[in-house]
Amino acid sequence: MLSSRVRLVATTARLVHSQIYSSSRSFMDLKALLCSLNAFASLSFAESWDNVGLRVEPSPPHTVNTLFLTNDLTEEVMEGALQKLADLILSYHPPIFRPMKRITWKTWKERLVIRALENRVGIYSPHTAYDAAPQGVNSWLAKGLGVCTSRPIHPSKAPDYPTEGTHRVEFSVTHTQDLDKVVSALKEIAGVSVTSFSARADDEEQTRLSLNCTQQALMQVVAFLSQNRQFYQKTEILSLEKPLLLYTGMGQLCTLDESVSLETMIERIKSHLKLSHVRLALGIGKTLVSPVKVVALCAGSGSSVLQGTDADLYLTGEMSHHDVLDAASQGISVILCEHSNTERGFLSDLRDMLHAHLENKINIILSETDRDPLHVI
Repeated sequence: MLSSRVRLVATTARLVHSQIYSSSRSFMDLKALLCSLNAFASLSFAESWDNVGLRVEPSPPHTVNTLFLTNDLTEEVMEGALQKLADLILSYHPPIFRPMKRITWKTWKERLVIRALENRVGIYSPHTAYDAAPQGVNSWLAKGLGVCTSRPIHPSKAPDYPTEGTHRVEFSVTHTQDLDKVVSALKEIAGVSVTSFSARADDEEQTRLSLNCTQQALMQVVAFLSQNRQFYQKTEILSLEKPLLLYTGMGQLCTLDESVSLETMIERIKSHLKLSHVRLALGIGKTLVSPVKVVALCAGSGSSVLQGTDADLYLTGEMSHHDVLDAASQGISVILCEHSNTERGFLSDLRDMLHAHLENKINIILSETDRDPLHVI
């Protein structure tokens, strides 16, 4: 009974706070805020394996006065968010990643969901969408290197451009053949769009047909064309690739305007990340005075992104033992800072950018207890 009373008092306090706060400052409907967050950095930039977006939603309607930013949502961080009367928690790392089969008080992640729902707090996670964004985590990490030019190591592809379908099929039909019959038959195949234009080949007027089709429709198109040897022998099939986004993607390959020693670069990184220590693996044949011109970086766990990239230095949060050995054997030095130490500092920049993007409509605060779980002692 006492527990219910405590929750009732906390909920009442939250409602009173919302009434007072909304009278002195604007607020946003949750759905409108989610649209604005997606406009800031599209969730389509996220990796396919990731679990991004709204992970916990209170029953609608839900308004947001206070947005609470954290890198990792632990129980300690959740307590801080509730004390600040947050309405939405933006947790860079998704606290829900693997499917949950039950919501009980047994595990800490289940307890996070329970506490969020009991207190009407939403949870939103952008993770790799913010890694890939032009103004995202990796761009922030690159600021610590010095003046440089950067490009994504693995550029993202435009999500919806240029057209529907995965393949383009092109072939010609002479005017003596039944063009209308061919076009009609192709249009009956689901997932196919047909365009035509006049062409001339071997002094003969022809109509060139161009089909955009899905992977499934492609097999039906090929089956139809193979019935006519003249069509099939002159058919071209092109695989459609979405265009690359120049400044969007995973990792950053940074070329410094002026080379610096590895020792100088280490000090720059420690200063930027506010760390007293980092871990260093020297590349074969390299010393602390070796010049650094090109740095490949990836916030968090960077092995898969950095692997095979030609650079003087790899900068990331963590890499496997064997991946470090592979890099060092190629003469590439490696700096490891622990996973979230390469991400957390971005949140201060994010707060400022979101204030501007959201036109100061809501209060945005940073967690005071969020920290990397590993410490050097």
